[in-house]
Amino acid sequence: KYPKLVNWVEDNIEETLSFYRLPLAHHKHMKSTNMLERLNQEIKRRTLVVRIFPSPQSCLRLVRALAVEIHENWLEATRYLNM
Repeated sequence: KYPKLVNWVEDNIEETLSFYRLPLAHHKHMKSTNMLERLNQEIKRRTLVVRIFPSPQSCLRLVRALAVEIHENWLEATRYLNM
């Protein structure tokens, strides 16, 4: 019924099942999309401030810098997944 989805899952099976490689204690936190929704919200907020980017690469640089910043905050400050 969904051949494109099936092909994608078969091609990316490692990424698809990476959730199960995490420690069992992390599973209950990873079932929620709160962290991802927060990241998307922050990206939207920051890109709306800029409004017009000179090129797609400049937008991508902003998003990457934001992702790195949030990742570092998760590693250093938040003990959400550090059980």
